[in-house]
Amino acid sequence: MRIFITVLIIVCGLSYNCFSQPDSASNQIALKFNDYMDLVAKHNLDFAAERYEVSKAEAAIEIAKVFPDPNISFGMSQDHEGHTTTGNGITGGLDETVDIFGKRRARIDLAKSQHELSKALLSDFFRNLQAQSAETFLEALKQKQLFEVKLSSYQTMKRLAEADSIRLKLGSIMEIDAVQSKLEAGSLYNELLQSEADLKNSYILLSQMTGSLKVDTLWNPSGSLVFKPRNFVMADLIVTARDKRADLVAALYNKEVAHKALTLAQKERKIDLGLSVGIGNSSYISGYGPSVATVSAGIAIPLKFSNFYKGDLKLAQFQISQSEVLYQKAGLQIKSEISQAMQNYLASCKQVESYDKGMLESAQTVRKGKIYSYSRGETSLLEVLNAQRTYNDIQQSYYETLFNRAVALVELEKAAGIWDISF
Repeated sequence: MRIFITVLIIVCGLSYNCFSQPDSASNQIALKFNDYMDLVAKHNLDFAAERYEVSKAEAAIEIAKVFPDPNISFGMSQDHEGHTTTGNGITGGLDETVDIFGKRRARIDLAKSQHELSKALLSDFFRNLQAQSAETFLEALKQKQLFEVKLSSYQTMKRLAEADSIRLKLGSIMEIDAVQSKLEAGSLYNELLQSEADLKNSYILLSQMTGSLKVDTLWNPSGSLVFKPRNFVMADLIVTARDKRADLVAALYNKEVAHKALTLAQKERKIDLGLSVGIGNSSYISGYGPSVATVSAGIAIPLKFSNFYKGDLKLAQFQISQSEVLYQKAGLQIKSEISQAMQNYLASCKQVESYDKGMLESAQTVRKGKIYSYSRGETSLLEVLNAQRTYNDIQQSYYETLFNRAVALVELEKAAGIWDISF
């Protein structure tokens, strides 16, 4: 009779959630992956700040279009003979520097190339931001699953501990077993609290990525780490990356900027002509001379002694050489990144397959069997605890493996310069 009562208590406990989930944020809003990525693109503060680099480059084009300002000069003169003023004069002039070797055009061309470079760098920034944001979302999904594992484990052990308290009163088990199950439940509760903290922190990171400023509201990711594996051909990914990778495009524009900088440096060494025109008028007191009006024009040619120093040309040439090396490095890095990402993705897919072949079901079957045998007095509490821990470890490892596979897919598409992911 005692055994029947004990079994009934445990079975009823396993089929009913006696303990609710620990308190979460006061306001959680469900968020799908695609909606989350849209929010990141529109409201991420790092991306918003980076966009100003393009705006600054656009302003630099306008600055490069500016012509040198002309100079207007005025003057007055007075003639004296002894202490007597004999006449007064007034002069005016206009000076202008004239670019005759296309320096302004070279500056505009350089500014336009820098503008294209800034747009390519912004695209590459967003490529990395996409991957980082997706991995943050996946981390939140993983923490959500791990929290459920901890919660289920705690509830199972708590119910077992309560059943053991009743069984102790009935004299079915020793006191040491009842104390042990209670201690195990307390330990799992502490792990549950930490898991809840990790979960909330992952939600906070989602808010940070989306630029959300509402401190009392958290995003609750809606999605799954489970997806159908996709097949990729490495050679095709490498070709696609060479065509679409924003960092390779940026490296190409960096080469163009370096060449335009050299052209500008060469033109800056050419002379600029200074043109000037002026007028003057002098009026004299009667007896000292007639009034005189004058018109003048002139050309100023600078002496470019600074051209003996060629540091500016050397610097521009070194920048060209450096940009060539960086472009080659970007191309090599693409192949390396895709190769590594592909290996990680294939390995993670195989790891998930091993779990999908019944490992989780077997561990759960063993756990349930041990609990049932323990309720009948046919096995020890230690065997039950070992079975429960094994089941917990396998569940956690499973979700970690699913997470790793999802991250590997993100990294592979990031390396290939493509993006068609949804979870």
